[in-house]
Amino acid sequence: MLKYFQLYDFNNQKKGFTLAEVLITLGIIGVVAAMTIPTLISNTNGARFRSQFKKTLSTLNQAGRMAQAQFGFDYGGTSVYCGITSQNLASAEEGAKQNPEQIMSFCALLNGTLTGQTFHGYVQEIPVNPYHNGTYTETSYVIKGPTYGVYGGYRTNHLAYTLADGSIVAFDHEAKDCTLPIGQPLSKNWIDRHAGCRGFIDVNGTTLPNREVSCSDGKTTSVDVSDSCVVKNDAQHMTDVYPIVFHDATVEPATNAAKYVLSTAK
Repeated sequence: MLKYFQLYDFNNQKKGFTLAEVLITLGIIGVVAAMTIPTLISNTNGARFRSQFKKTLSTLNQAGRMAQAQFGFDYGGTSVYCGITSQNLASAEEGAKQNPEQIMSFCALLNGTLTGQTFHGYVQEIPVNPYHNGTYTETSYVIKGPTYGVYGGYRTNHLAYTLADGSIVAFDHEAKDCTLPIGQPLSKNWIDRHAGCRGFIDVNGTTLPNREVSCSDGKTTSVDVSDSCVVKNDAQHMTDVYPIVFHDATVEPATNAAKYVLSTAK
């Protein structure tokens, strides 16, 4: 009877995967990648935006203190508008020439304390590559967000510098005399009454999304920095534009969303 049994030769087993098995594995990998890669990108961008916002704020605060020490005035001591010509228009040429030893303006302060910066005049004068990822976009720099009434891409009345690291710092064309009385906390009332002292930082320059950071917990993004707000680390809310306010030798977040991001930055 034993002669009718055939021993199984394990050495002759078929090795490898079938086409169906390979396709199923690739499909699973694709699904997992589609679920995790956007989150990884958002987390990476969010960490980079937080870090750059904190760094740029620190640079502006150092500039205010340095100007006070070297030239005797800070953001609160400015007395003339930045880059104004005889026609009352902000000029990049005029702004770039303003000297803190001769004039007390935002332009003169930044010219005298920062290195590698470029003054553009109005924000729409910032050069922009009209193609992004092969798609035609804006031909001039535009930010979107509630704080400055720029929904839908309306231009603002802000003047702008590009710093050496590529971030953009902008401030109102009527910025001067930004003084907060000693002992008075920064409040919505003060910010509203000193609209010329507001500005914004775009931490990655003209690179998209060029959209203001916003609360993601159902709260309203507000210039009342005492309002509660949480900004989730996602592409919709953790974006690249952060409203700020200048006063004395200090630059602070001007919205509750920007304040939250700064408070959670490492």
